[in-house]
Amino acid sequence: MDKKEIIAFFDRCAPWWDEDMVRPESVIAKILDNAGVRPGIQVLDVACGTGVLFPDYFRRGVAGVTGIDISPEMAARARAKFPQANVLTGDVETASFDGPFDLVMVYNAFPHFPDPEHLIRVLSGLVRAGGRLSVAHGMSRAALAKHHADRASAVSIDLIDENTLAGLMAPWFDVDVAISDERMYQVCGTRK
Repeated sequence: MDKKEIIAFFDRCAPWWDEDMVRPESVIAKILDNAGVRPGIQVLDVACGTGVLFPDYFRRGVAGVTGIDISPEMAARARAKFPQANVLTGDVETASFDGPFDLVMVYNAFPHFPDPEHLIRVLSGLVRAGGRLSVAHGMSRAALAKHHADRASAVSIDLIDENTLAGLMAPWFDVDVAISDERMYQVCGTRK
């Protein structure tokens, strides 16, 4: 998977992204609960797209939201929609941030990173001790594989099973959520 292809793909998708967005509200609420989204925390939303979860964070009273997306078009839309968020254009694997976060969220984006182990290692350095990392999808692994099979196959890999991801996170996180069912996927842990 080439990062330039990923950028081009999501830049092309940006104009209609919000129109096609399906929000499984009860699943999103569970993902946010499991991740520990609560008043006063600082959130980093990795591959934030157009800011799909930003309204949810703000409704829950977070202190601040930083979003980062490798697609300039996606980031521009998020920035325009949510001026109260700090939205960066860039690659989270090489970007610099002001400090650690209480929560790092990767929502509906994990398969677009070609090296899951490397990504988890990078993200572990962005979560403060006692903070949380959440990798989640608002659909099942099977539904996601079907969703990516056509036009997104060149810019995604299969979503690894929840136990494999929990194992990748284990050196840095106490994993307490590992869900993969017909509705959703989520692995969360607290930074050691």
